[in-house]
Amino acid sequence: MPVTLRGRAGGDRPATRRRTTRWTVRSMVQLAVMVLVVEAAMAAAIMQSLLTPRSAPDWPPQRSLPVAKPFFPATARFYTDPHNPAAEWVRDHPRDRRAAAIRRDIAAQPQAAWFTETNESLVEERVHGLVQRAAAERRLPVLVPYSIPLRDCEELSSGGIGDVAAYQRWMDAFTRGIGDAPALVILEPDALAHLGCLKRRQRAERFEALSYAGSVLQRRAPRARVYYDAGNSGWQPARTMAERLRDAGADRYGDGIALNVSNFNETRDEVRYGRSVIRDLGRPRLGMVVDTSRNGAGPTRQHRFCDPPGRKLGAAPTTATGLSGVDAFLWVKHPGQADGCVAGAGNFVPGYAYRLTG
Repeated sequence: MPVTLRGRAGGDRPATRRRTTRWTVRSMVQLAVMVLVVEAAMAAAIMQSLLTPRSAPDWPPQRSLPVAKPFFPATARFYTDPHNPAAEWVRDHPRDRRAAAIRRDIAAQPQAAWFTETNESLVEERVHGLVQRAAAERRLPVLVPYSIPLRDCEELSSGGIGDVAAYQRWMDAFTRGIGDAPALVILEPDALAHLGCLKRRQRAERFEALSYAGSVLQRRAPRARVYYDAGNSGWQPARTMAERLRDAGADRYGDGIALNVSNFNETRDEVRYGRSVIRDLGRPRLGMVVDTSRNGAGPTRQHRFCDPPGRKLGAAPTTATGLSGVDAFLWVKHPGQADGCVAGAGNFVPGYAYRLTG
């Protein structure tokens, strides 16, 4: 049966082979165009996914990120103080059923030494003795000066030395104690993250004190590596912390930033946050260290920071982090020391320590 097509004038005319061929060619062209459009859309979607930042942390980091290489060789070892709180408790309670686990999992691990005494002669003597013992064992000590004026703003870890001038003299003594010995310094935990309680003049004085601390360590303790404390990923926005670090001289005198000190956040969250802080600070040469002492189970759902139950020990202290820009995992907080809720801040609680080992 012949096929007919209706023309524009309404008359009927027979279909021809030429017309059919022209329609076939047009259909093929349209199909080819559609394929090209779909392929272009797919390519654009793939490119967009590559360029758009992911909500998940960069783990492992992309090679294109401008981050520093880890500073310390992977074979570096940290100093284990035989007088750390867990070791002292084990010596005093050798027959306690918890002693073996606490000795093995906590006391035997390298931990930071905190310096809170305000007496200048005493702090110089303590620092000097510790760095000399560490050097004799070819180990790197981790030191925490924790004596900033208005420390913790009269909260659970309140204290500190009287004023900026006194703090500068104290830092002079602390630095003399280090001298030419190698050391890793965590500069004043919480001092920058915890500024909301200070008045404008007091903030300026804190920036002045921290800038002085960084500069004197840089000049008079040339083998010390200084990490300004930068709080943690659940505290201040990265841009805010970068501004505070800049005001405190971290971009001029610091070698890096310290994260998660005395907190429980997961390491990957801290690394992602640290990279954001360093990027906003505009100093890609800076490294970072992460306190992993109690973050083995991550934070609680409510991010409780004061002796929360159910936490675990984190990764052991090491310089072999395998992550660009991450110089070390450290135990800055002593596992088993109270934050101020299960006991007074700084007191060793064996039950709490034992539960961390489980």
